[in-house]
Amino acid sequence: MSAATPLLRVEQVRKSFGDHLVLDGVDLDVDAHRCVVLIGASGSGKSTLLRTIDLLEEVDDGAIWLEGDEITDPRKDADALRARMGMVFQAFNLFPHMSVLDNVTLASRLVHKVPRAEAEERATAMLERVGLAARARAYPDQLSGGQQQRVAIARALVTSPSLLLLDEVTSALDPELVGEVLDLLIELKADGMTMVVATHEMGFARRVADEVCFLHEGRVHERGAPEQVLGDPVEQRTRDFLRRLA
Repeated sequence: MSAATPLLRVEQVRKSFGDHLVLDGVDLDVDAHRCVVLIGASGSGKSTLLRTIDLLEEVDDGAIWLEGDEITDPRKDADALRARMGMVFQAFNLFPHMSVLDNVTLASRLVHKVPRAEAEERATAMLERVGLAARARAYPDQLSGGQQQRVAIARALVTSPSLLLLDEVTSALDPELVGEVLDLLIELKADGMTMVVATHEMGFARRVADEVCFLHEGRVHERGAPEQVLGDPVEQRTRDFLRRLA
């Protein structure tokens, strides 16, 4: 990957479910070590865009590149490509019958065939990173929502991904727990993690985003620095969306 090549490139991606067009020719470039925040109403295409990047949904048209590789090429090994990305969902998706440590190591051991001892060593280091090493033997129902989401982030990071995708990761949390997850994302940004984040947390977007993209009906209607898009938007649709949040 040359210095001029973005870490992630999404080019003219289209995706429909039945007759419903969800992504309508989306373009997106994300350079290494930068954070792009996606904003927009529910149904605007944010989650579907993240799922196409993570190869959980096939694109109907267009292409996606990661570190110069076209990952939407159906001949590529999807599991190997996903190992280069980490995705965190709104729902924590932790297995309730497994300990925190086993949840974090599962994909490493089963999908990527990492030996258990090595997987547990990596997972322990990552749980330390998210402040939960002391809860490694606990079960998900013994943790708060914020702690469960931090475990989910640790699980996404344990394979040392090049790109972290986060889909409304604070939406299911009680308001008093949102801050601990956002603080962790702020730390990850400071460490140089490349992130694409779909969120309704405009304060987080202002503080962390290098670029904000406003999606409406499957298109990027406005993009730019957070102070421009959130503070002085050009497009009327962007202004209307932000006014509804105020």
